[in-house]
Amino acid sequence: MAAKFSKDTYLYWYELMLLSRRFEEKTGQLYGSQKIRGFCHLYIGQEAIAAGCMTATNPDDKFITAYRDHVLAIAKGVTANSCMAELYGKATGCSKGKGGSMHFFGLKENFFGGHGIVGGQIGTGAGLAFAERYRGTKNVVLCFFGDGAARQGMLHETFNMAMLWDLPVVFICENNHYAMGTSVARTSKTLDISKTADAYEMPSDVIDGMSPEAVHNGVLRAVNRAREKGGPTLLEIKTYRFKGHSMSDPQKYRTKEELEEYKEKDPIEHVLKVLTTEYQVSEEEIEKINNRVKDQVEDSVKFAEDSPWPDNDELLKDVYVQEDYPFITD
Repeated sequence: MAAKFSKDTYLYWYELMLLSRRFEEKTGQLYGSQKIRGFCHLYIGQEAIAAGCMTATNPDDKFITAYRDHVLAIAKGVTANSCMAELYGKATGCSKGKGGSMHFFGLKENFFGGHGIVGGQIGTGAGLAFAERYRGTKNVVLCFFGDGAARQGMLHETFNMAMLWDLPVVFICENNHYAMGTSVARTSKTLDISKTADAYEMPSDVIDGMSPEAVHNGVLRAVNRAREKGGPTLLEIKTYRFKGHSMSDPQKYRTKEELEEYKEKDPIEHVLKVLTTEYQVSEEEIEKINNRVKDQVEDSVKFAEDSPWPDNDELLKDVYVQEDYPFITD
C-alpha cells in the first residue's frame, strides 16, 4: 500500500517521535539517579499524538495539556535544553526551574502548560479559545486531557460554554486506558468517552492514537471546523503508555501480555518501516537522524548540568503579574 503522506512528513514525524522517545528515556534514567525529583510522568508510547497534531496545526495555534507534558512542549518548539533544565529545577528551564516536570511552559511557542490539577486545564483551554475569538483570529486551541479527567465537573461546565459560544477549541482526550492505575471500566458505565460530547451536541470522533496518519487526519478535520467558526470538537484518541502512570507506578493493574501487544503497534517503528520500504530511505540517512537526536538529548543533559540554580530572590517572582499587588506586604 502506498504511503498517504510525503517523505518529508514521515521524516519529520520520525525525528520528532524519536527525539521525544529518547528524551523521555533519558528522563527516566536521570530520575532513577535522583538528578530529577518530584513527580514525573513519561509519554513513551503516545508520541504519534504529538506528531499528528503538529502537522495538522499552525505555529500560532495554542496547546494546553495536563502533567504528562514534556513531549507536547518539545513538539511545539520548546527546546530540549530548556525542558531538561526545567526537570533539573535550573534557572534556565522553560519555567525558570520553578515548575518542574508537570509545569512546562512556552509563551513564544504557544505552549500553555503543563497543569497538575486533574482537568484544571480544560477550562483554561476554553478561555484561551475565547481570547482568540474575541481578538478575531483564525487560531485554534488544542486542549489535551486524560481519560481520568473526563470524569471531572470542569469538563462538563466547559463543554456547555464552549458550545454555547462556538469557541475555536479542539478537546483531545488522550485515552491511554488507565487513569493512574484505574481502567475506564472501573470509573464509568460508558466506555466510549467520545459519547460525552453527545449531551452538548458537540461533534466527536474516535481516533487511533498509535497512528500519526490517523491523528493528523482527525485533528485536521476538527481544526478546520473550528477555524470556520464551526465550534468545538471532542476527539477521543485511543493510545497506550508503555511506562507507568508515573515513575513510582508498579504497574500491577495490567498484564505483560497487554503491554507487549501494544508495543507491536509502536508508532516509531511504523513510521520507520514506511520510510525504508515506501520511500527507500537509506540506513545512512536514518543513522544521521538517530545520531542527531542522540546528540540533542546529550546536549540537553549537559546544558542542565551546567546551568545555575535559581537565585533566592526568584521565590516570590512570577506569582502575580501585577508587581504592586496590594495584598502582599513586606
